[in-house]
Amino acid sequence: MKNKYFYKKLISNIYKKPSKVSEVISQIIYGEKFKILSKNKKWLRVKTSFDNYIGYIKNENYTVNHNPTHKVFSLKVNILNKQMNETKYFLPFAARIQIIQENKKFVEFEKNKWIMKKDIKKIDHVEKNYLKILKLFLNTKYVWGGKSYKGVDCSAILQLFYYYNYKFYPRDTKDQLKYSKSNIKIKKFKKGDVIFWKGHVAICIDAKKLIHAYGPEKKVLIMSITKTIDRIEKTTKLVIKRVSSIKY
Repeated sequence: MKNKYFYKKLISNIYKKPSKVSEVISQIIYGEKFKILSKNKKWLRVKTSFDNYIGYIKNENYTVNHNPTHKVFSLKVNILNKQMNETKYFLPFAARIQIIQENKKFVEFEKNKWIMKKDIKKIDHVEKNYLKILKLFLNTKYVWGGKSYKGVDCSAILQLFYYYNYKFYPRDTKDQLKYSKSNIKIKKFKKGDVIFWKGHVAICIDAKKLIHAYGPEKKVLIMSITKTIDRIEKTTKLVIKRVSSIKY
């Protein structure tokens, strides 16, 4: 049997060590593919297939049988029961689902679990407008290691654009910085520029403003480029390390 599995819980933390009190280094979402490196009764040491990220998740809620047909294109999608009543559960953005039946307005992705058809796209859909994706996360709270509506960090909102579009991109800022090509001669910023500091990244939405998950503000927000640069330098003594471009 091939070592290829799909996660079937809605969202879970990926831990640095096999313990719930360990540091949360990322998250894994519904339909995400991974390999098992080792396991015991309670924990799996995994490598996520999209970005080769290694960490620990609980030994539960995964399968080898998953053939996604669609993916979520909303920040979060309420899951309905068979009576079409709302539950307290949500699928996150970019979750990859397999439709088992549908009607005019709804699709069933697991037994007695339905979502609205308007919140999904076909699995091969490509969204070239990165702002459509990044702006979904506006006002989402900043959470270290998060990559969903429950909380997100600065590198995750950038990576999720690529994850949705099936294009490799590293998870952590330090690796994103190394992976991204630099625009050496930057005289002024423009839409699509990606600004890197040590431990932080932001994406320009035009020549004057950027969007980022900013720890000091505890959320994803749009800010002035110049004021952000000045604030980061003043509060952390950090200067820009690289400016790259988002790839469509």
